[in-house]
Order: sequence, then structure tokens, then C-alpha cells
Amino acid sequence: MDVAGLLDLYRKKGLKIATAESCTGGLVAASLTAVAGSSDVFERGWVTYSNQAKSESLGVSPALIAEKGAVSEEVAEAMARGALRRAQADVAVSITGIAGPGGGSDAKPVGLVFIGLARKDGWSQVERCVFPGNRDSVRAHSVSRALAHLATAITEP
Repeated sequence: MDVAGLLDLYRKKGLKIATAESCTGGLVAASLTAVAGSSDVFERGWVTYSNQAKSESLGVSPALIAEKGAVSEEVAEAMARGALRRAQADVAVSITGIAGPGGGSDAKPVGLVFIGLARKDGWSQVERCVFPGNRDSVRAHSVSRALAHLATAITEP
């Protein structure tokens, strides 16, 4: 589904989207707002690149970040839930990962990305992905997957 179709799907259901992004630096929000008329669906977004920003802007616990790492399933979920609490939105998507070329390790390789989703009804999910390629490729894959998740987030039970 293209971005315009995604926005139409949310529009028809009267739902709003919020984003919380780290390694993609606002590319999901930019993709959504590139479509004219997106303001009736896209509520707001955060680029929380640093750990401090994740905590201050989204309420992610510094202890959670210290224990699990900024690139983790738990932090992705906390980012999505934090965005949802702070926005007038129905669904929030989050992305945290290692786009590279540096910063990876054996446990958390370059290309590792967690995409989180949360809905006002309490439903949430996180997907762990390892995307191939360079920094631009990892970020592009992340955005594409996040947009696909936004489509399924409102069709899940």
C-alpha cells in the first residue's frame, strides 16, 4: 500500500498517527507529510536520536535504556507507548536501530532495527528486523516496514 492509501485508510476510520523515530531521523514522518492533506491523519512526531531525548520527550526510563540498550524490543515498545501518551493519536509507530556503518556488535549488528507499534486500546507489538546494505538502505527499509506496520496496526484484533 502506498502512503496516500495508508493515509486514506486512517482517514476513513477517523484515526490519527504519531511517530517516534531514532535511526530514521524523521523519515517516517516526512513520508507521511509528503502527501497533501496528511494533516488530518498525522498528529505529530518526535525524532529522539539520543538516549536523553528518548527519556525526556517520550518518557522512556533511563534505567530501561541502561539495562536493555537503546536498540532493543523493550525501548521500541516504550517509545511507541510514550508517543501515544503524549499525542492526540490513536496509533504510534517507533523505530530504533543501528543504521551504520559503525556502532554494531556481534549481539547488535549494523542493520538491526526494532519497529514498535502501540494503539490506544492497549495493543502493541514490536518487530525485530535486520536489514542489509548501507546506512541509506537500512533507513529506507526501516521506513518502508514501519509504514506497512501502520497499515496492519488498524486491522489487527
